[in-house]
Amino acid sequence: MDENLKKKSQEFAIKTVRLHKQLSAAKKETVMSEELLRCGAGAGAELTKADFATGSSDQTAKIFKALHNCVEAKYWLELLYETDYITEFEFNDTSKNCDELGKMIFTLAKNLRAKLAKS
Repeated sequence: MDENLKKKSQEFAIKTVRLHKQLSAAKKETVMSEELLRCGAGAGAELTKADFATGSSDQTAKIFKALHNCVEAKYWLELLYETDYITEFEFNDTSKNCDELGKMIFTLAKNLRAKLAKS
């Protein structure tokens, strides 16, 4: 995996872990923040698993799963913000990281799909 992508996915996972801890402790919110945690950490986990995929199609599937996790994480962030569980700053900061990661994963997925189509 590209080192920049690995770093960005870890940064996003760490942000979601910290946000989940804060929401669980301070606001007693667990349902939405657990979903955010699952997706936020899941994006990086899928990218890591893609490094050890059994073939190109398996690798591509894992990359797309990472992208789906990233998109879903954005949904949970929006919901947490709209229901006043997180501040505008927390939303903007974490969403920015999520969007950057999503763009990086999308580019990787698009390139892998094109490579598979040529095979």
